[in-house]
Amino acid sequence: MTPSVLQDTRKIKPLKLADQLYEEIMAAIINGRIPEGARLESETGLATAYGVSRPVVREALSRLRADGVIVSRRGSGSYVQRKPSQRFLTLAPLGGIADLMRCFEFRIALEGETAALAAARRTDKDLKEIRLALEDLEDAIRRKVVGVKADIRFHNAIAAASKNSLFTTTLKALANTIFQGISVARRLSLHASMERLQIVQEEHGRIYDAIRAGNSGKARDAMREHIENARARVLSDSTEPLRG
Repeated sequence: MTPSVLQDTRKIKPLKLADQLYEEIMAAIINGRIPEGARLESETGLATAYGVSRPVVREALSRLRADGVIVSRRGSGSYVQRKPSQRFLTLAPLGGIADLMRCFEFRIALEGETAALAAARRTDKDLKEIRLALEDLEDAIRRKVVGVKADIRFHNAIAAASKNSLFTTTLKALANTIFQGISVARRLSLHASMERLQIVQEEHGRIYDAIRAGNSGKARDAMREHIENARARVLSDSTEPLRG
């Protein structure tokens, strides 16, 4: 049986304890202190090691499971199943990894519906703006640059096409976290391979095609798949393209 591993017993600050513990364990996995395939300490063991309550541990582990970093096996415990890259730890905002990943999760639901409404309500002017953003993204790939602003322009154009100001207002309220998430995702993809960035562009293309065709169902599915894939790519240590 793989031994239980917990090397880091630093106490953490009593502010957003679950998020801080989530990031502590994430960092320990990335840095190899908790190897891939290893079993984590029990909830009681983690609570004692980090000086927090079991509910805090439970919440942190729930987030790690949702991100696919750990997996729980009934009667056995929690095991590391995915090791994010060291580069992710470098690029992600210090103390903001939990919010970054939470934002991806929120965007899957929010922007899926935004795309569905955009498909039903878009005008020719909206389509032109989305297409221009798509062309900017293609240009970024040709020039081998990150293209964060073009990516954000693409998503904002779709929100505008939904004709519901609450979608655009929500994206503006989350602008900093969304910028960080897209920046990390695109930088990791650019570092991994140009093929991965091209796959991201193909995902954008499918969203645009569905909106242009007025197919709300396909637009919703394409957008959800795109953001789900972005979330998975961020937490992958592989240089493979990671198609959805």
